[in-house]
Amino acid sequence: QVQLVESGGGLVQAGGSLRLSCAASGLTFGSYTMGWFRQAPGKEREFVAAINWSDGGAYYAHSVKGRFTISRDYAKNTLYLQTKSLKPEDTAVYYCAGTRRLGTTTTTDYDYWGQGTQVTVSS
Repeated sequence: QVQLVESGGGLVQAGGSLRLSCAASGLTFGSYTMGWFRQAPGKEREFVAAINWSDGGAYYAHSVKGRFTISRDYAKNTLYLQTKSLKPEDTAVYYCAGTRRLGTTTTTDYDYWGQGTQVTVSS
């Protein structure tokens, strides 16, 4: 069965950085677009970043562009999200997800989800 397991979250001060990881198993990692989403308390889950399986093209939400970088290691079946210049408004549970579609930022287009990792940014 497909498993996506996130790690790397934690408590960090504003301006700090974290690297989130998502270990994937049970799917052909190289054939899936992988994305990061986040959900803050009382808010809907929102798109953060994704990287296509076909060409490695990456795309980002406007709110994180220039601060977050998504990448993937095909040999390790692992997705990463390097964050920097974190802000209190980045506080959320961060989820990784997978889809066979390309170029999508829509949560309902993603078939597989991890359990999430908490990121808390203090001011």
